[in-house]
Amino acid sequence: MSMGKIIAALVLAIGASACATVDTASRNAPYDTVPTDMAAPAPSYALESFDVSVPTSLKVSEANLYYPPGDIVWRGDARGNRYEQVKAIFDESVRLGTRSLDGAMPVRVEIEVTRFHALTEKTRYTVGGVHSIEFVMTIIEPQSGAVLRGPKPIKASLVGYGGQMAFEAEARGLTQKYRITQHLARVVHDELTKAEGFVAPQRGVTQRIQPLAPAAVEVAAAE
Repeated sequence: MSMGKIIAALVLAIGASACATVDTASRNAPYDTVPTDMAAPAPSYALESFDVSVPTSLKVSEANLYYPPGDIVWRGDARGNRYEQVKAIFDESVRLGTRSLDGAMPVRVEIEVTRFHALTEKTRYTVGGVHSIEFVMTIIEPQSGAVLRGPKPIKASLVGYGGQMAFEAEARGLTQKYRITQHLARVVHDELTKAEGFVAPQRGVTQRIQPLAPAAVEVAAAE
């Protein structure tokens, strides 16, 4: 065999060996090393109806302590029916949080409040604290009654201003009621637009929540 043929044979052998090595490495690579641009789909909901319940089994406290016992502690409205006041806050939050949704799948949202522990006067005008808010949210297909997501316990706590910061916030219209309403609106909106646990419909889009118009801010900020 001539020297040229020997060299050609060696080149072919080396090339075949290299191809076999690359192919074996690719086939045996773990799945998590394979790059992918796939992402979970975002839900495409449109609110058809909602219902907020505040069980009367929750204990209301009117004690002006730093941290009174009780499930419902609320001072952002004049003393009255705290269950109705808390429900009104959630009702407004759901309306705000869902008004920009324009999806393909109509849904019903059910919310059960399990805790609404805002700041007392004593806490708000001294050290401040945390508005501890918890609820259970269920997203339902209204025609069939099928549960699309939930019941899901949600903790939606919010830092509560204290002392001088609380006075300055109120002077700008940022009352406890306004801040909590806006915060819960964002929480509800996020729950209805994130991909976690969502079965995608065929079409539709969702939009980000829009800020309140100035006139609405003035109304919402009033206590």
